[in-house]
Amino acid sequence: MDDGFPLALARLGASVVRRPWRALPAAAELTANLFAAGARTAAVALGQPSPPVVAPAAKDRRFADPAWTKSPWFYGTAQAYLSGAKFLREVAERQGDEKAQFAAGALVDALAPTNFLPTNPAALRKAYETRGESLKNGFKNLVSDVVTNGGRPQQVDPTAFEVGRDLAVTPGHVVFRNHLMELIQYVPQTATVHETPLLMSPPWINKYYIMDLAPGRSLVEWAVQHGHTVFTLSYRNPDESMRTVTLDDYLLLGLNAAVDAVREITGAEDVNVAGLCVGGTLAVMLHAYLAQQAKGGIRSLTLLNTLVDFSEPGALGAFTDRAAVERLEERMAEQGFVDEVEMATTFDFLRANDLIWNYVASGWLMGEPAPAFDILAWNADATRISEATHSFYLRSFYLENQLSRGTLEMAGTPIDLDLAEADTYVLAAVEDHITPWKSSYKTTGLLPTKMKFVLSSSGHIAGVVNPPSPKRHYWTNDDLPEDPDEWLADATQHTGSWWGDWTAWIADRAGPQRPPPPLGSAIHSPIATAPGTYVRRGS
Repeated sequence: MDDGFPLALARLGASVVRRPWRALPAAAELTANLFAAGARTAAVALGQPSPPVVAPAAKDRRFADPAWTKSPWFYGTAQAYLSGAKFLREVAERQGDEKAQFAAGALVDALAPTNFLPTNPAALRKAYETRGESLKNGFKNLVSDVVTNGGRPQQVDPTAFEVGRDLAVTPGHVVFRNHLMELIQYVPQTATVHETPLLMSPPWINKYYIMDLAPGRSLVEWAVQHGHTVFTLSYRNPDESMRTVTLDDYLLLGLNAAVDAVREITGAEDVNVAGLCVGGTLAVMLHAYLAQQAKGGIRSLTLLNTLVDFSEPGALGAFTDRAAVERLEERMAEQGFVDEVEMATTFDFLRANDLIWNYVASGWLMGEPAPAFDILAWNADATRISEATHSFYLRSFYLENQLSRGTLEMAGTPIDLDLAEADTYVLAAVEDHITPWKSSYKTTGLLPTKMKFVLSSSGHIAGVVNPPSPKRHYWTNDDLPEDPDEWLADATQHTGSWWGDWTAWIADRAGPQRPPPPLGSAIHSPIATAPGTYVRRGS
């Protein structure tokens, strides 16, 4: 986690000392809440059920145990914590320091009573029921995590999933490889396929197979089974030898090289590109770059939880201020890349309650084994990022927002979004903490194209790994007003997954049916079976 957060908390404390009147309303509310909580705790002790003074958030599962409302000890503990947490968050918000707000929230999360044995009723109950066995198992988990997982609680059973066996198993072959990426072509599963092939553009900051997760939960598999000739890039995990690899390389030797190879293999004039997160940002840039060069090649864009305008990047903004970027650049200079532990820790802290403290409680306090869950297995398979790429990306996008401002230059070419005229399907997720949906919505005002915006349930990953289910839902609205709240107010909610909506949209832009093209070609012959070599852990 960025070492600037302790400094932000220190700034917050100093600001309160200098201007205490700013904290007076919150302090007054805290005092009133604590007095009320004391009275209600006494009532609970006398057997009189009492509603909380400060209620946890509706989706906060930490206080679901009945003891938090029935036991005076736990009732009072919860109310003291929730009242203090509300106070600290409000004080930080009044100071207007985004980094301090995030740091205050992280501190509040870390101090939750569920993270400590004496104040976790579920853990105490399990210790009693198992005669201390859960405590012994929890201590073993703690020691193992300190020794083998950098002191972070294990989120997932590392033996439950294996790439190529349980994940990334859609049949295919690597048909092109350079020092930066492998290109995978998938075996057709229908008698005929659409004329225009589909290229998946995953993020270079994660392993590609989030787009080809377990069978039945794979977007790649879904597209193959719906008559598309599907390709995907699998980027090499950078090491020190790749410290000078730039974002220009990802543009030209990565996505552009893949588009050229796909066109040569299939004989198609154009390619439909579906990009996830920064893979979608790269796809937008390549489309504008090719247009600037008077070249075609991209027929449509699908942008999944993608930012084009970085003016409001959400929680990641707390990690990407100028001072934080400079500190990160100093660390990268020593080894030539951002290591996978630092990357994983950063993303985990964006959802610390779910991805850190939840597993402290279950693994260390209750002695439970880490669960087996495909998304968490992918999340634990972290990657590195080369020094040159990451520095340029953070400065040009997060600090200066050059892409949406029209000042970005890639490979010596200005990236003019007015030239990105391919039909575009923009998907955002309502609970996304990495690319906030309202920031994704800004794309609708930046590209001069026929565009569809769809909002999915769930968050950054589950919003994409979203196979059909009656538990899923999404919103559509053909109108695209400037205000995203206005869009949502007039949107229609649908039961099910956006996958079905996108299937119809992409089919309209994929051309007529034809016999499937061969796997590879004389120039790009198959050289390995999917998922290839670059995706393997550590590679």
